[in-house]
Amino acid sequence: MAPRRIAVLVLSAAACALAPALAAPMAGAVTPSEQVRQAPIPLSKGGDHLTVTVTKSGDAGLDGTHELKCHPTGGDHPKAEEACRAMDKVTRWGKDPFAPVPPGTNCTMQYGGPATAHVTGRWAGRPVDATFKRDNGCEIDRWDKLVPLLPSTAAQ
Repeated sequence: MAPRRIAVLVLSAAACALAPALAAPMAGAVTPSEQVRQAPIPLSKGGDHLTVTVTKSGDAGLDGTHELKCHPTGGDHPKAEEACRAMDKVTRWGKDPFAPVPPGTNCTMQYGGPATAHVTGRWAGRPVDATFKRDNGCEIDRWDKLVPLLPSTAAQ
């Protein structure tokens, strides 16, 4: 075997042997790129604005169209401060808090009631146009992640 090939094999073997030892101190550590993915998205210039239209929530006071403004908080949303805080918590780089359930997802066949919601506007500098229902386990979970932007329908 050629000396160069032997050197490559020895170095490869050494790298494989050392990899677990080098990785051990990093176990549980968050890499810089992971920190970026986990960091909240910076506030939008001019604030964020969402229009939320809810029907059949079971609470006539929550049904209808409400405006939510964040950064600074405003609008006529019944829980504006709580909704802005909750939205800030679920807003992350590379994750769309308004994304639909991916096609082909297996969802429990449960019914969460007739409530529907439509959210439009801008959040974290991006346009929003999303519809929410509660007609299976995935859609219920998607809705619940945005409470109190969307009303809690736990009583249904």
